[in-house]
Amino acid sequence: MATLLRKIGLIRLHDRDTEDPKHHHQGSLKGTKGSQKNNTKHCNASNETNNILSTPEIKAKRFDVSGKDKAVAKQDKPSKDAKEKQQTGGSKSTIAPVMPPLAANRQHCTQVRTRRLMKELQEIRRLGDNFITVELADDNLFDWNVKLHQVDKDSALWQDMKETNTEYILLNVTFPDNFPFSPPFMRVLTPRLENGYVLDGGAICMELLTPRGWSSAYTVEAVMRQFAASLVKGQGRICRKAGKSKKAFSRKEAEATFKSLVKTHEKYGWVSPPVSDG
Repeated sequence: MATLLRKIGLIRLHDRDTEDPKHHHQGSLKGTKGSQKNNTKHCNASNETNNILSTPEIKAKRFDVSGKDKAVAKQDKPSKDAKEKQQTGGSKSTIAPVMPPLAANRQHCTQVRTRRLMKELQEIRRLGDNFITVELADDNLFDWNVKLHQVDKDSALWQDMKETNTEYILLNVTFPDNFPFSPPFMRVLTPRLENGYVLDGGAICMELLTPRGWSSAYTVEAVMRQFAASLVKGQGRICRKAGKSKKAFSRKEAEATFKSLVKTHEKYGWVSPPVSDG
């Protein structure tokens, strides 16, 4: 029995060893060829798909689709103007026009000049000594006609005024745009004077009427008192010469004379009499 079993086992081993190897090899080849065929079909399919997608019509369609997508994306993205409108409630707020610096500065200077001259007019009208009186030339606040009624009563000029029945010395005072930070321009109108620091055209030679000698603290009244003292100190007299006494002073001549004397005194210095001398 044992011998029989051994023989059966040997037979089985022999059958297994003696099987045709071609059978196994063909089976494996069939499996490999099947997989290769499947892979080839898959590659061919992908190549066909790539070939189809690479045609001009498909490319154009893809481009159109991508372009539409970009356009939609741009439309979806809100612009800066839209954001500003949303933040401001749909309408942009109006900004008030800004005044240029030069215009604003001029307006400020005009206001300062107006307030200062109004105040000075009130103070002059409150004076009780009748030293000076003021009238506006053509109702212009910046152009004054000032009447000087009094000078030193012991002076020769006062005697001239009495003898010629001259009640006052009339002066014209104009105030620049930047007054009181710049001096006014002052000149004599009538009567025609000689000496007393009164020059051609009625120009007045006083340092305080120049930018160098001027101070914004000076008032019109103070300037007129200084002028009265200068007339007496300079031995001013009313001109009584025939023909010359009737010749009126002119503004143009006064301005030219004043510019010339300013240049001269800036070179050689100034001499102004004190108020006590008047």
